[in-house]
Amino acid sequence: MHHPVVERELELKLVLSPERSVAVPARLVYLTEDPYAVHITFHAGSSTPVNWTFARELLVEGVFRPCGHGDVRIWPTKVDKKAVLCMALTSPDGDALLEAPATAVSAWLERTLRAVPPGTEAERLGLDAALAELLAPTPADDLWMHDPWPSDESAEGDL
Repeated sequence: MHHPVVERELELKLVLSPERSVAVPARLVYLTEDPYAVHITFHAGSSTPVNWTFARELLVEGVFRPCGHGDVRIWPTKVDKKAVLCMALTSPDGDALLEAPATAVSAWLERTLRAVPPGTEAERLGLDAALAELLAPTPADDLWMHDPWPSDESAEGDL
């Protein structure tokens, strides 16, 4: 089965203070075999990229209104009259506030929604096929179907 990937390279801004931010190259990745999730890889100055995975639904909602709580919060806003998507990420390693160009993220999200329309994600997981395969009778099951042990329901006094 073919598993398309929807990717987009873009530059985010890591907000260090109200006056200062640094550019962070990032890659947005959507895997149709993992249809509920979006993956963002940040190449932030170190040799090891930082990966974040969260619900695609959260990002879709965050384009329109503030959403999320805990580790990932997303909200739309304007910075210098440009539409941006703010992402506040919290981890044991620290917190980050990132700004992404809203039009680029929206265009990428649109592609993911065409690849796997909302509501069809479960079909992509192949759970029904996997369950059917798991529950399919096998020749060995016949051994279990016929009880090799005598019944415990012997009449009293037969002992």
